[in-house]
Amino acid sequence: MTAFFPQAVRTRLRDTIRASRLAIGRPDALAVAGLVATAYFAGYFWATDRLSVRSGLGGSVTVVDEPLARAFERTGQLQFEPVALVDLWVVRLLVSPIDVLVGATLAGLVGLNLALAYLALVQPRSCGLGAGAGAAAAVPALLSGTACCAPVIVIALGVQISGTLLTVLPWLLPLGVALLLGSLIYVGGLVDTERQNGQAVS
Repeated sequence: MTAFFPQAVRTRLRDTIRASRLAIGRPDALAVAGLVATAYFAGYFWATDRLSVRSGLGGSVTVVDEPLARAFERTGQLQFEPVALVDLWVVRLLVSPIDVLVGATLAGLVGLNLALAYLALVQPRSCGLGAGAGAAAAVPALLSGTACCAPVIVIALGVQISGTLLTVLPWLLPLGVALLLGSLIYVGGLVDTERQNGQAVS
Protein backbone atom coordinates (compact mmCIF):
# COMPACT_ATOMS: atom_id res chain seq x y z
CA MET A 1 0.00 0.00 0.00
CA THR A 2 2.83 2.40 0.86
CA ALA A 3 4.28 1.86 -2.63
CA PHE A 4 1.60 4.18 -4.01
CA PHE A 5 2.79 7.03 -1.77
CA PRO A 6 6.32 8.44 -2.19
CA GLN A 7 8.43 8.90 0.92
CA ALA A 8 8.01 12.68 0.76
CA VAL A 9 4.23 12.32 0.84
CA ARG A 10 4.33 9.89 3.76
CA THR A 11 6.67 12.21 5.64
CA ARG A 12 4.40 15.21 5.01
CA LEU A 13 1.34 13.30 6.23
CA ARG A 14 3.23 12.16 9.32
CA ASP A 15 4.27 15.75 10.04
CA THR A 16 0.67 16.90 9.55
CA ILE A 17 -0.56 14.41 12.13
CA ARG A 18 2.12 15.54 14.57
CA ALA A 19 1.30 19.20 13.97
CA SER A 20 -2.38 18.48 14.61
CA ARG A 21 -1.53 16.68 17.86
CA LEU A 22 0.58 19.66 18.86
CA ALA A 23 -2.33 22.02 18.22
CA ILE A 24 -4.80 20.07 20.37
CA GLY A 25 -2.23 19.12 23.00
CA ARG A 26 -2.00 22.64 24.43
CA PRO A 27 -4.88 23.99 26.56
CA ASP A 28 -4.95 27.41 24.91
CA ALA A 29 -4.93 26.03 21.36
CA LEU A 30 -7.47 23.38 22.31
CA ALA A 31 -9.75 26.11 23.66
CA VAL A 32 -9.44 27.99 20.36
CA ALA A 33 -10.24 24.83 18.41
CA GLY A 34 -13.24 24.04 20.60
CA LEU A 35 -14.72 27.53 20.50
CA VAL A 36 -14.24 27.93 16.74
CA ALA A 37 -15.59 24.45 15.98
CA THR A 38 -18.64 24.96 18.19
CA ALA A 39 -19.39 28.35 16.65
CA TYR A 40 -18.99 27.01 13.12
CA PHE A 41 -21.17 23.96 13.84
CA ALA A 42 -23.93 26.12 15.31
CA GLY A 43 -23.66 28.56 12.39
CA TYR A 44 -23.84 25.74 9.86
CA PHE A 45 -27.00 24.30 11.42
CA TRP A 46 -28.57 27.74 11.78
CA ALA A 47 -27.82 28.56 8.13
CA THR A 48 -29.38 25.28 6.99
CA ASP A 49 -32.51 25.87 9.13
CA ARG A 50 -31.70 22.88 11.32
CA LEU A 51 -31.24 25.07 14.41
CA SER A 52 -33.66 27.68 15.67
CA VAL A 53 -34.23 29.60 18.87
CA ARG A 54 -37.72 30.13 20.26
CA SER A 55 -39.41 30.28 23.65
CA GLY A 56 -41.69 27.81 25.42
CA LEU A 57 -40.42 24.62 23.80
CA GLY A 58 -39.86 22.49 26.88
CA GLY A 59 -37.70 19.40 26.63
CA SER A 60 -38.55 16.51 24.30
CA VAL A 61 -37.19 14.22 21.59
CA THR A 62 -39.30 12.98 18.67
CA VAL A 63 -38.02 10.38 16.20
CA VAL A 64 -39.62 9.68 12.80
CA ASP A 65 -40.66 6.23 11.59
CA GLU A 66 -37.92 4.26 9.80
CA PRO A 67 -35.14 6.75 10.64
CA LEU A 68 -32.37 4.76 8.93
CA ALA A 69 -34.17 4.74 5.60
CA ARG A 70 -35.21 8.39 5.74
CA ALA A 71 -31.75 9.60 6.77
CA PHE A 72 -30.55 9.22 3.15
CA GLU A 73 -33.45 11.11 1.55
CA ARG A 74 -32.40 14.47 0.11
CA THR A 75 -34.32 17.63 0.89
CA GLY A 76 -32.06 19.98 -1.07
CA GLN A 77 -28.71 20.40 -2.80
CA LEU A 78 -26.72 19.85 0.37
CA GLN A 79 -29.34 18.69 2.85
CA PHE A 80 -30.85 15.40 3.95
CA GLU A 81 -34.06 14.43 5.71
CA PRO A 82 -34.12 15.05 9.49
CA VAL A 83 -34.94 11.94 11.50
CA ALA A 84 -35.41 13.52 14.92
CA LEU A 85 -36.74 16.71 16.48
CA VAL A 86 -35.05 17.80 19.69
CA ASP A 87 -36.48 20.59 21.84
CA LEU A 88 -34.32 21.98 24.62
CA TRP A 89 -36.43 24.75 26.17
CA VAL A 90 -35.27 27.60 23.93
CA VAL A 91 -33.45 25.63 21.21
CA ARG A 92 -35.03 23.44 18.52
CA LEU A 93 -32.77 21.11 16.58
CA LEU A 94 -33.70 19.05 13.53
CA VAL A 95 -31.27 16.14 13.52
CA SER A 96 -30.14 14.75 10.19
CA PRO A 97 -27.28 12.24 10.66
CA ILE A 98 -25.59 13.10 7.37
CA ASP A 99 -25.90 16.83 7.95
CA VAL A 100 -24.45 16.33 11.45
CA LEU A 101 -21.53 14.39 9.96
CA VAL A 102 -20.84 17.06 7.33
CA GLY A 103 -21.16 19.90 9.82
CA ALA A 104 -18.96 18.18 12.41
CA THR A 105 -16.28 17.41 9.81
CA LEU A 106 -16.16 21.00 8.60
CA ALA A 107 -16.27 22.38 12.14
CA GLY A 108 -13.45 20.10 13.25
CA LEU A 109 -11.24 21.05 10.32
CA VAL A 110 -11.90 24.77 10.76
CA GLY A 111 -11.20 24.54 14.50
CA LEU A 112 -8.00 22.56 14.01
CA ASN A 113 -6.72 24.92 11.32
CA LEU A 114 -7.34 28.01 13.41
CA ALA A 115 -5.84 26.38 16.50
CA LEU A 116 -2.63 25.72 14.59
CA ALA A 117 -2.78 29.22 13.09
CA TYR A 118 -3.14 30.60 16.62
CA LEU A 119 -0.04 28.76 17.80
CA ALA A 120 1.90 29.75 14.69
CA LEU A 121 1.13 33.41 15.37
CA VAL A 122 1.54 33.67 19.13
CA GLN A 123 4.14 30.98 19.84
CA PRO A 124 5.93 30.07 16.61
CA ARG A 125 9.02 28.80 18.43
CA SER A 126 6.99 26.28 20.42
CA CYS A 127 5.75 24.95 17.08
CA GLY A 128 9.29 24.63 15.76
CA LEU A 129 8.70 27.57 13.41
CA GLY A 130 10.79 30.64 12.73
CA ALA A 131 9.21 34.04 13.24
CA GLY A 132 8.53 34.55 9.53
CA ALA A 133 7.34 31.00 9.05
CA GLY A 134 4.83 31.42 11.87
CA ALA A 135 2.90 34.03 9.91
CA ALA A 136 3.33 32.03 6.70
CA ALA A 137 1.78 29.03 8.43
CA ALA A 138 -1.15 31.02 9.78
CA VAL A 139 -2.19 32.69 6.52
CA PRO A 140 -3.36 29.60 4.59
CA ALA A 141 -5.20 28.29 7.63
CA LEU A 142 -7.07 31.56 8.06
CA LEU A 143 -7.83 31.82 4.35
CA SER A 144 -9.04 28.23 4.08
CA GLY A 145 -11.20 28.70 7.16
CA THR A 146 -12.78 31.74 5.55
CA ALA A 147 -13.29 29.87 2.27
CA CYS A 148 -14.93 27.02 4.15
CA CYS A 149 -17.43 29.44 5.65
CA ALA A 150 -18.55 30.43 2.14
CA PRO A 151 -20.86 27.40 1.72
CA VAL A 152 -22.66 28.35 4.94
CA ILE A 153 -23.15 31.91 3.68
CA VAL A 154 -24.42 30.65 0.33
CA ILE A 155 -26.80 28.18 2.00
CA ALA A 156 -28.11 30.95 4.25
CA LEU A 157 -29.07 32.97 1.16
CA GLY A 158 -31.51 30.21 0.20
CA VAL A 159 -33.80 31.05 -2.73
CA GLN A 160 -32.01 34.34 -3.31
CA ILE A 161 -29.03 32.66 -4.96
CA SER A 162 -28.94 32.52 -8.75
CA GLY A 163 -29.48 29.46 -10.91
CA THR A 164 -25.84 29.51 -11.98
CA LEU A 165 -24.69 29.45 -8.39
CA LEU A 166 -27.01 26.54 -7.65
CA THR A 167 -25.12 24.45 -10.20
CA VAL A 168 -21.81 24.97 -8.38
CA LEU A 169 -23.24 24.75 -4.87
CA PRO A 170 -22.59 20.99 -4.49
CA TRP A 171 -18.89 21.65 -5.18
CA LEU A 172 -18.44 24.31 -2.51
CA LEU A 173 -18.32 21.95 0.46
CA PRO A 174 -15.80 19.53 -1.10
CA LEU A 175 -13.74 22.56 -2.11
CA GLY A 176 -13.82 23.88 1.45
CA VAL A 177 -12.74 20.50 2.83
CA ALA A 178 -9.92 20.28 0.27
CA LEU A 179 -8.69 23.78 1.22
CA LEU A 180 -8.73 22.96 4.91
CA LEU A 181 -6.86 19.68 4.41
CA GLY A 182 -4.36 21.43 2.15
CA SER A 183 -3.78 24.06 4.81
CA LEU A 184 -3.12 21.42 7.46
CA ILE A 185 -0.66 19.61 5.20
CA TYR A 186 1.12 22.87 4.38
CA VAL A 187 1.52 23.86 8.02
CA GLY A 188 2.49 20.31 8.94
CA GLY A 189 5.42 20.58 6.55
CA LEU A 190 6.65 23.73 8.31
CA VAL A 191 6.62 22.22 11.78
CA ASP A 192 10.03 21.02 12.95
CA THR A 193 8.95 17.54 14.06
CA GLU A 194 12.53 16.52 14.88
CA ARG A 195 12.73 19.40 17.34
CA GLN A 196 9.40 18.40 18.82
CA ASN A 197 10.67 14.84 19.28
CA GLY A 198 13.77 16.19 21.01
CA GLN A 199 11.65 18.28 23.37
CA ALA A 200 9.45 15.30 24.16
CA VAL A 201 12.46 13.18 25.01
CA SER A 202 13.96 15.86 27.18
